[in-house]
Amino acid sequence: MLASRTRFFLRATLFVALLVMAGCQSMPVQEMSDARQAITAAKDAGAAEYAADDLDAAESYLESAQKYLKARNYAIARRDAVEAKTKALDALRRSEAATEAEK
Repeated sequence: MLASRTRFFLRATLFVALLVMAGCQSMPVQEMSDARQAITAAKDAGAAEYAADDLDAAESYLESAQKYLKARNYAIARRDAVEAKTKALDALRRSEAATEAEK
């Protein structure tokens, strides 16, 4: 009888530990860095002139990600950082295409 209770306790403890670990998320450090680098690359390629709407969206998503990062809401911060990178890369592509078309 005692062995049965012990096994139940150990299984319950393991289950709770797994739930706690699943709920813990790490800071989106790499995603934030990637977004910043993509925005810088887009700016360097002339996105302010050729793809201002995408660049503005990227910067807005990055600001949102920073806000959620400070609030320790890492899942939303990660999502917004990835979206910022995506928008910045869109701006970069549009800028490069516009520059190429001018040549």
